Amino acid sequence: MCGIVGYIGSSAAVPILVDGLKRLEYRGYDSAGVTIIENGALKTVKCKGRISVLEQKLAGLELLGMIHSGIVDADSGDTSPVVSVGIGHTRWATHGEPSDKNSHPHTSASGRISVVHNGIIENYQEIRRYLKNKGYDFYTETDTEVIPNLIDYYYRGNLEEAVTRAVSRMTGGYALGIIAMNEPDKIVAVRKDSPLIVGVANNGGFIASDVSALLPYTREVYYLDDNELAIMSREDGKVNISFATSDGEPIEKEINRVTWSVAAAEKGGFEHFMLKEIHEQPSAIKDTMTGRVGAGEPVVIDGLNLSENDIKNIEKIFIVACGTAYHAGLVGKSVIEKMTGIPIETDIASEFRYRDPIIPKNTLMIVISQSGETLDTLVALREAKKKGAATLAIANVVGSTITRECDSVIYTWAGPEIAVASTKAYTTQLVALVTIGLYFAQARGTIPSEEAEYIKSEMIKLPEKAQTLLEMKDTLQKFASRTYNHHDMFYLGRGLDYALAMEGALKLKEISYIHTESYAGGELKHGTIALIEDGSVVIAMATQEYLREKMISNIVEVTSRGANVLGFTMKGKDGVSDSRVPGVAREVFEIPWTHSCLAPILAIIPLQLFAYYIAVLRGCDVDKPRNLAKSVTVE
Repeated sequence: MCGIVGYIGSSAAVPILVDGLKRLEYRGYDSAGVTIIENGALKTVKCKGRISVLEQKLAGLELLGMIHSGIVDADSGDTSPVVSVGIGHTRWATHGEPSDKNSHPHTSASGRISVVHNGIIENYQEIRRYLKNKGYDFYTETDTEVIPNLIDYYYRGNLEEAVTRAVSRMTGGYALGIIAMNEPDKIVAVRKDSPLIVGVANNGGFIASDVSALLPYTREVYYLDDNELAIMSREDGKVNISFATSDGEPIEKEINRVTWSVAAAEKGGFEHFMLKEIHEQPSAIKDTMTGRVGAGEPVVIDGLNLSENDIKNIEKIFIVACGTAYHAGLVGKSVIEKMTGIPIETDIASEFRYRDPIIPKNTLMIVISQSGETLDTLVALREAKKKGAATLAIANVVGSTITRECDSVIYTWAGPEIAVASTKAYTTQLVALVTIGLYFAQARGTIPSEEAEYIKSEMIKLPEKAQTLLEMKDTLQKFASRTYNHHDMFYLGRGLDYALAMEGALKLKEISYIHTESYAGGELKHGTIALIEDGSVVIAMATQEYLREKMISNIVEVTSRGANVLGFTMKGKDGVSDSRVPGVAREVFEIPWTHSCLAPILAIIPLQLFAYYIAVLRGCDVDKPRNLAKSVTVE
């Protein structure tokens, strides 16, 4: 869940490293650091806190100044040598509290090897004991510190050979960037279960955890697979990049071109990335449907390696994911199951593997992950493949590990999502799941053509209706201003609205730190209503017409006990408001009419905005909430 960046080339390394770390800060932000090779020695600067703290420290050491950029000093006329090799890291702590000492990069006791690491070394205590017996000293509480020392132990003048021997003794997951004092013109990178990419440009080579760190410098990248090394070496000013297996066998890799723009990964005038990404949802929804869903046309899904006969023979589907993606899966379960008649089981990825799931013949597993690197989901995917399931990924990042390991892939064209709290990734995942439902129903003949056409026609209208919702923020801001100082809130819903309530509650607790719970409306009388008291804040979802009367009863149950209710409902097909919810809720927010299976795609937008305004009013760091990171690449 940490961010890694590295550079070797002809430009100044430190500004590139810091810029890359800023773009990766959503992956972890409790400490940061860089190591460079300067005058034949490793120099490490690291500290607890955000990248801005590291930046100030580097500026104080003149490492961000003109001298180290190789620019002629106007007063002296001298040009300092360019410091053009280095690695950087922004941390989300796992082993050892956030501190200067525990920050990365970590350097071997000898001072010869420096490493940045994302992941967890599961047998680090065993390795530490072994190295202590060999005379190595340790100074931190981290698992990472064993890595540079183990590489140093095996180092005999060839860095990649030492790395290969070291990783053969390590168990767990890792993405590593390594530099050595004795080989100042080389960076070695290696990965297992944690993402790592290699970029190439005219001015040098790069490594990073995420493509967003490299966008200002290059669009040409290689994706490392598990147990692969990248060796970037510089000779006569030119950087050469080669690849090998962890056994040392050379391999050829295909270069990929990234289509995301730099602007897509910047705020673009919005106060926060989250607000920007909420406002990008109309276009993201449209892009995810384009080429797949059209009026009067069959649904098309490129990248789906399932024949019509394969789809007809599916007997069971698992939908497996984590967090927000899991909530999308809950909606997908109801929608696809109803459209196709296929029984579906939705599971949390971190639980799936360890319950030894029974996977019958003709099973399809759908995994959902924004980053395509979520380790719990990746491990669950591998478990399902091992047991013979066909696999289908819904992901946003092209070339990510999950997309490469699945049999089939449906990309959500949401563009880069920087804020930790997911918004546009969720809505596009819902669009992808509805599209799958229509495609499978089309192949199996389980939905009337008139019904399919109606759903498609309503899908095409979603971007416009989403834009309308973005312009209806006054009610949400006012309600947020009256409720932001509460310590507890409750979300209620039934059917698809219950899955929606779970995601709405997650958004609020993620970024505002308010204790928030979501409940199925029918569960109120089975214990939950004991928590309702005078002034309690309840968000009640009532967008599903066939369940609205039941939800109105639930709203009455809580209002009669003093709850302050914000009700979410849907206008009638004729555009007329439903008077029933306004009759019982203190505040009401209406979404435009759409087909019931599409309602969560629209209704989540005001819930995202409500959570955003609450967090802003509470003075929270909206884009980087405490203790969280964007891409969870550890179990």
